[in-house]
Amino acid sequence: MRPLSLGVLCCSLLLSVQAFYSSSDDVVELTPSNFNKEVIQSDSLWLVEFYAPWCGHCQSLTADWKKAATALKGIVKVGAVDADQHKSLGGQYGVRGFPTIKIFGANKNKPDDYQGGRSGQAIVDGAMSALRSLVKDRMSGKAGSSGYSKQGGGGGSKQDVVELTDDNFDKLVLEGDDVWLVEFFAPWCGHCKNLEPEWAAAASAVREQTKGKVRLGAVDATVHQAVSGRYGIRGFPTIKIFRKGEEPEDYQGGRSRGDIIERALDLFSDNASPPELVEILGEDSLKKTCEDSQLCIIGVLPHILDTGAAGRKGYMEVMMKMAEKYKKKMWGWLWTEAGAQMELESSLGIGGFGYPAMAAINTRKMKFALLRGSFSETGIHEFLRELSVGRGSTATLGGGNMPKIHSVEPWDGKDGQLPVEEDYDLSDVDLDDDFDKDEL
Repeated sequence: MRPLSLGVLCCSLLLSVQAFYSSSDDVVELTPSNFNKEVIQSDSLWLVEFYAPWCGHCQSLTADWKKAATALKGIVKVGAVDADQHKSLGGQYGVRGFPTIKIFGANKNKPDDYQGGRSGQAIVDGAMSALRSLVKDRMSGKAGSSGYSKQGGGGGSKQDVVELTDDNFDKLVLEGDDVWLVEFFAPWCGHCKNLEPEWAAAASAVREQTKGKVRLGAVDATVHQAVSGRYGIRGFPTIKIFRKGEEPEDYQGGRSRGDIIERALDLFSDNASPPELVEILGEDSLKKTCEDSQLCIIGVLPHILDTGAAGRKGYMEVMMKMAEKYKKKMWGWLWTEAGAQMELESSLGIGGFGYPAMAAINTRKMKFALLRGSFSETGIHEFLRELSVGRGSTATLGGGNMPKIHSVEPWDGKDGQLPVEEDYDLSDVDLDDDFDKDEL
């Protein structure tokens, strides 16, 4: 038998990795070119997997995803997006890890995260549960047929696009702290009309995902000619990026909502401060930091008596450097002292030894992963990089629920002090005459 050449073997291996789904499967391959028509404008309930071909967990999910798609055929639509290839589409829905599964139901513009198991049966059960909820809402009049037409065909709200004028431009754009993407348009411009629904959809998504730190505005250049003339607007639509204290720059990206969102999120992460490293002082501090983040990174640092202030600050500095490095992920970062939150440590399997320790928690899925390498920049980077690409080993948080979090006093930034034993003055105490001094 003639041996395969190295090139043929490499191509075969590459195809085996990338060919997750084919036209013979009941899984619909979704791309930026067909997503709007297939999903957003559809009256059907959709389960959509966002995957990356190199992701081990995604590869493991493939067979069950196909089984679920076949079982749900004609009832619930099942699709898949190669989010590694189509990054703009993944970014539009805040996908930061693989695989991510979204349920597109009554409001296609705000899909729900799928929280169920990854077996074929669990996926089918989750889909049917979502379908029952959708039908119930429709019967009660709470949900429309698709949610798309209510948005004017654009998948977003025009209210999230700020109307800018000669009067308010300087105050809102130039004097504010937010980053702005500004479209200069003319009402009669055909390209502007085509951009309008994409701009509105992007404005809604960007406002939500950046918490209002990046904003999208629009200037009618035929009316507000002073500000348009200032920036030399000659054609429509023209999009410019404004950052406080910097000269505006021309937007060079694509005109789809996904392209606009991707650029806006890059601008957000470039200008964002690194996440704050928060001490876990009680349930509120944990909830506030983790509820809006896909992952919470928790460091369990040695007792202050074991490291002193300098040692603890060294560990915290390592965590803060990693928070800066991964700030685009918008994860939450927390720390606690060993022994202060024993229920939390127990649920993570840390168990009273091996400090410093680190865990990454997904509070929505109640899953966690432990740092197995060194508590160093290199070790933590490797740990987080593996999680980012879906290769980390995860486990279910103890009991499937968040453990009890105790209220503690914040660290004062100083070295620890051993408890001071009290001295007792016995000079005025009469000893019993019958006391046998030989017993001392």
